[in-house]
Amino acid sequence: MPIFITYFTHGITTDNEKRIASGWASAPLSKAGEAQSAELKEKIKDKKFEVVFCSDIKQSAETAKLCFADRVAVIEDKRLRECNYGKFNGQSETVVEPLQMQYIKERFPEGECYEDVKERIIDFLKFVKENHDGANIAVVSHQAPQLALEVLVKGKTWKRPLPTIGANKKRGSPAGNISSNRV
Repeated sequence: MPIFITYFTHGITTDNEKRIASGWASAPLSKAGEAQSAELKEKIKDKKFEVVFCSDIKQSAETAKLCFADRVAVIEDKRLRECNYGKFNGQSETVVEPLQMQYIKERFPEGECYEDVKERIIDFLKFVKENHDGANIAVVSHQAPQLALEVLVKGKTWKRPLPTIGANKKRGSPAGNISSNRV
């Protein structure tokens, strides 16, 4: 049976507001991110999800708990983390974004590449298929896992979605950045 995944990106963080590419670094939601989470909670109040998975990095976990914790189980999963930019975690977006195309298959120094993110998402999808077949689930995470899902499910290539990573991070709105996928 197919699994229906609705994907939400975390709310705006203090790092997003400073144009910092957090990578695996945790960043708290900003006041705007908290407001976005409240807006999202209201927007999806009538949607039914069997389970919600989120990254274990603070911004995603915080968004998921604000939006869903009072109505469905929220499970943190490290496979849903953002790309590990290695020594570039927490650096300015102006440093990280120009490097993205270089690190599709080659790893960031002391980090991972976008193909590694895709492998994590493949493993996550296998787990979901084995344990939640036929379910309607929500995922709250980051841009790189979302793009990996699009590469896997929608047949996109990394070269098409990668230039939008910075734009989506700046937008950072879970209420405005929702994608649905049948897997």
